[in-house]
Formats: sequence, structure tokens, C-alpha cells
Amino acid sequence: MSIEQLESIAQAMVAPGKGIIAIDESNNTIKKRFDAVGVENSEEHRRAYREMLLTTPGLNEHISGAILYDETIRQSTKAGVPFTKIMLDNGILPGIKVDKGPHPLAGFPGEVVTEGLDGLRERLNEYARLGARFAKWRAVIAIGEDMPSSTCIDANCHALARYAALCQEAGLVPMVEPEVLMDGDHDIDLCYDVTEATLRSLFASLYEQGVMLEGTILKASMVLSGKDCAEQADIEEVAEATIRCLKTTVPAALPGIVFLSGGQSDEMATAHLNAMNQMGPHPWPLSFSYGRAMQQAALKLWAKDMAGNFAAAQNTVAQRAKENGLAALGQWSRAA
Repeated sequence: MSIEQLESIAQAMVAPGKGIIAIDESNNTIKKRFDAVGVENSEEHRRAYREMLLTTPGLNEHISGAILYDETIRQSTKAGVPFTKIMLDNGILPGIKVDKGPHPLAGFPGEVVTEGLDGLRERLNEYARLGARFAKWRAVIAIGEDMPSSTCIDANCHALARYAALCQEAGLVPMVEPEVLMDGDHDIDLCYDVTEATLRSLFASLYEQGVMLEGTILKASMVLSGKDCAEQADIEEVAEATIRCLKTTVPAALPGIVFLSGGQSDEMATAHLNAMNQMGPHPWPLSFSYGRAMQQAALKLWAKDMAGNFAAAQNTVAQRAKENGLAALGQWSRAA
């Protein structure tokens, strides 16, 4: 696939007023979500839940793509139509999570590095045949005593860059996600410093590995106070610090940036995105790639009565998509 084709896919992912829904939870992670609402973690329940999400009427009005898990990209609706066909027929780009998760970083207690490069070329080619148009790899950067180390940051960013190069070779747009965790009692200034160092390392690694930025999407964490910090930064402060950090580190050639919700409440994730876009224009579109902040309310409703609440749960998904789509334009309000 040519860089022009990769670029057009990347641009479609961050089309005005549209963002990405992340439904790429591993079976272990979705078990925790299902356990919390009293749903058995069976393959059929996982399939039915994701069918509810992906067949939401009008989803494509505010959702440009969905990140899937390995099991999900191979599944079909109850009527036997592959999820990828449903998505592509409705103008929603299928994406796929391809990393194997964080593992302990040898020699650096408490720090992790994401694994999954072994065999990745073959897996990416298979996912492309299954209909994927983009992929995602998440690195995890924790803030704590003497953490993160530069070794941890650089090891994760090197892996992100190798993954991104392999994606583009396979004709997939790489979504690179270096998540600086909210966990901890650090203040927003420390989060800013760690986020800046991480993004500098990331783009240096992408350059070294020959990754074409025009065909790449950044999935970024916002610059936030740690969730246990006594003094929580307000919405405007978070928006200002995040924009300042991105403008300092992210090249303008990048087609767009989508944010993860990272444990924020549904409304707070939307409010922060909206505030950032009201401070625009920016060098790149700023949109969303939310998981829990898109799904949580719908999951609780669906879990109470899977058949009876199917349509109501879909309405909840559509409403969350609309609110975040408006925030991606800087047009959201709490009354929207």
C-alpha cells in the first residue's frame, strides 16, 4: 500500500467530528468488566455485547473506526455477517490491537515493557486479509519513586516504532499509544515532564525506524494530575498543559491525535477534549479513542436485560458517540 493510501486512511480516522471506539479488551480484561455487572464471560456473551456496540444505528455519524481484539475480528453477527463487513459497509474502519501486553522490564523493578514483536509481521498480514485497516500498540509508562527511567521510556518507544514500521509494511496505519498512567499522587507538572520526555523519545524512534508520520496516528494520554494527588488540576489547566506539551513534541506532519480516557469519568474525558478543541485551531485534529468512557453506561444497561435493553443500550452508545463527536469539534456542552 502506498503512503498516499495510508495517509487517506489516517485522515479518515480523524475526520471532523468523528473518533474511534476502543473495544479491544482482552478476554481477561472484559471478564473484569462483565464480573462487575454480573455477566458470565462466555464467548457468546462477548460476541453479543460487541454486536450490540458495532450495530448501533447511526454509529458512523460520529465513529470513524473501532479497535477490535483478536477474537472479535474473527466473529460475526448472530445472522452470520462478519463484524468487519458490517463495519466497512457502514463506513467504519476496522482496527486491531496487536501487542501482547506489558511485561516486567528486566533490571528495572516496577517498570514494564510491552511485548509482541515476535511473529508480528505474519499476524499483521493476516489481520489485513481479515479486513483490518489500522492497528494499535499500547506502551505503559508509570510515574512513581525514581520512575519512569529513561531506559523504560526508550525501550517502549523503540518497540512502538518497530511495530509501526511493520504495520506500514503490511499496509496498515499504526496507532502508537504511549500511555502515561494516572495512577499515583504526582501533580500535573510531573505528568507534563514525563509525557514530554516520552513523546520526544517516541518521535525520535519513529524517525530512526523510517516510519512515515503522514500514515501514523498518535493515541495520547492527557496531561493530568495523578488520581491520588491532593490538588487536582481543573479542566482548563489540563487542556492548556496537554496542548502545550503536544505542540512542543509532536510534528505537524502527523494526520491527527486521538486521546485515551485512561480512567477518567465519561463526562470528564469529554469535557477535557472539548476544552482543548475550543483552544484551537491546532496543527492536527484532536479527537478521541475511548474505551470505558464510550461503553460503561451501555454495558450496565445491556447487562440488566441483554435482549430487552438491546436498543436502549445502543441509544446510550450513540449518545456518547455524539457527545464526543461534538467535543472533537469544540461544540459540546453539558446540555448537549
